Parts: sequence; C-alpha cells; structure tokens
Amino acid sequence: MRIREQARGSAPRHPSIPGGRLRVLVVAESFLPQVNGVTNSVRRVLDHLASKGHEAVLVAPTGPAKYAGFRVHVVRGARLPFYRDFRIGLETRRRLRKIMREFEPDVVHIASPATLGYQAAKVAAELDVPTVAIYQTDLIGFAERYDLPGGVRTMVALTRRIHLQVDRTLAPSTASLRQLELMGIPGLARWPRGVDLDQFDPHRRSEELRKRLAPNGELLIGYIGRLAPEKELELLAHLRPLPGVRLVIVGGGPEEKRLRKLLPGAAFLGVLHGAELAAAYASLDVFVHTGRHETYCQAAQEAMASGVPVVAPKSGGPIDVVTPGAGFLYPPGNAEALVDFVRRLIDDPQLRAQTAEIAQRSVQDRSWIAVNNLLVRHYREVIAERRRLPVDGDLRSPLSKEAS
Repeated sequence: MRIREQARGSAPRHPSIPGGRLRVLVVAESFLPQVNGVTNSVRRVLDHLASKGHEAVLVAPTGPAKYAGFRVHVVRGARLPFYRDFRIGLETRRRLRKIMREFEPDVVHIASPATLGYQAAKVAAELDVPTVAIYQTDLIGFAERYDLPGGVRTMVALTRRIHLQVDRTLAPSTASLRQLELMGIPGLARWPRGVDLDQFDPHRRSEELRKRLAPNGELLIGYIGRLAPEKELELLAHLRPLPGVRLVIVGGGPEEKRLRKLLPGAAFLGVLHGAELAAAYASLDVFVHTGRHETYCQAAQEAMASGVPVVAPKSGGPIDVVTPGAGFLYPPGNAEALVDFVRRLIDDPQLRAQTAEIAQRSVQDRSWIAVNNLLVRHYREVIAERRRLPVDGDLRSPLSKEAS
C-alpha cells in the first residue's frame, strides 16, 4: 500500500499507537428506523465500540440523535424511485469534511458504501485518514434484479471507484470475495457476521405461537427478511401444494401486496423485533430463503442459531453460512429442487431433528463479540500500515483462518 503524505488541511493524526482506544467514524448508507442487514450490523458495531471504551460518531441518512451514547449526524438523503422504503445518502463532501475535521477519527468505517460511502471515501483520502469499507450489499445483483437500463455497468463502475480508494475492503463470504477479486479490488479480507446467541436460541420456541399459526398441527415453513423483488419470493408459491404445511412470512417491503395475493393462506406476521422475532424463528420447522444475491444471509444464520434447518440457494453467502449437515442448498431459482429439499425435511422427522441440531451447533463460535473483535483488529492494522508501525499479524488474506 502506498503511504500518502499528509496534505495541508488534513485531519490531525493522533499520536496513540494501535492497541489503545480508537476514534471511529462510521458512515452508513442505512440506519434506523430502516430494518435491514446493514442497519443491524452497524448497530452491533457501535454497541461493541461503546462496550470496549472506544469513541465513535455515526453519519447516516436516517437515525436518532444518538445511538449507544454516540452522536449521529443525519445527513441529506433520497428515496429510491423503485424502492420507496429505502433511502440513500446524498451528502456533500464539504459537510463530510467538516464532520471528519471536527471528530478527527483514527479510522473511517464505511458500511455498505454507495453514494454516501463514495463521498466519504473521497474525503477520507483527501484528509489522509485510513478507511475500512464493508462490502455488504450486492449493488450489481440489485441492478440485475431490477433490470435497470445500464444499471449493471453503472454499479460495477461505482463498486470499483469506491473500493479502489479504501485501505481495506471486508467482505462477508468467499463468494463476495471472488466477485470483488474479479473486479480487481485489492486489500480484501473476509469479515463474517455475528449472531446473538442469547436472542436466537431453540428455547425461544413458542407453543402458543405454533397453536395460533398451525391449529391443526401443520408444520411451519418460514421466510424472514425483506419482501423485495431481489429476494425471488415467488418461489415460495411452489411450496403451497405440500400437504400438512403452512407458510409463515415475517418482514415487510414493496412486494408484500403481491405476495399476499400469490400466497393465500400464508401467515404474514409483519416486521418483528426482539423476543417476538426470536420466537418466530424458533417456532419454525424449516427456514427457507430464496434470493440468490445475498452477500451473507444473516437470516439463515439466525434460523440456524434457533435450531431450525435451512434450505437456501447455493449462491453467495449461504454457501459459507449453511455448513454441511445444517440444511440444504439448491441451484438458484430451481423451484423443483427447493420443493424436494423441503419435502425431505418435512417427511422425515428424524432428519429434521438431526439437521436442526447440527445447524444450532454450527453457529456457536459466531458471536458478535468474536466477529467485532476481529473488526477492531482490522482497524488497528490499517492504522498501523498508514503510520508505518509494526503490524501484529496479518488478516488481509481471504484464506486467513483468523478472518474466516
């Protein structure tokens, strides 16, 4: 990595050596009240930084005045015309430069960068502040699914522009690492997602909820996540003819109205949080995911922690998340294979129980504490590299055991 000379007017560098308390500026394309994987990860990162005594500031297009005791700068944003529930940041570099100069961060964490992340990366480069970008949203797959004219080419160009100017890009899965490598992105490492093992646990199973959803003893086949076109949820319609099952849909989004018509008889529970969400997961008999453009698939991981077998596409994040024996992976978009795997699980209670046990055991080392300790190590490495300080270990290799 080329070390840039500190330019006139750049953010002051702190004399502290990596190992002490850090000042982290987090820039996120999405935050509360939006509920999605980006928001959840950012919340977990901020909670971790607060618990470890670090200082942080969040910049996002939505959010409260403070989170985890840290100030939140709510910046300009706009709703996507084809997805009104989702906002992206559109702040100017002048405002971002002012925020960075006032806070004087040791490192800038750019979560799921798009428009706001691109501007933040440019300003950080100007001010000679180390940057760690989190690749969490497959913008290219997003453009493919929404069939935007010239969208794929535009998203490839934007992804390259962003990630070529940061010090390190952390991707959650081997599939997303390969995708970035093919685009010529350097400085890659794998940073997975953690799971709350207290919240998501088989003991959260609710017999009361099951009686309400399955009064005749039906098996519950569920999807939990955003109801959006890129999730390919029309595949769930192929599960309707299976005898003795009921579909359960948890989440919200632009596809809800269409899905209610497509899946008559399915239970739509809306967006759930906390104990209600945990109970919904643990009360399922099989968890099904359908979208092929998941960089990680946190919902599958939460289902596994809840002791629920998973059936998901053999694409993107699920390839790493759903370990052998914890569920089944089917060719993306293949409804026949999806139905076949679900049928196997519902027809064989012993297989279902064995798969559920393996799924639950497989995530026991994926706590958010372990995952975010790894993230802070990445922060310290990019700071040390920029300051020409000795680096303790090397997490950059995508095949590094520490980063897996």
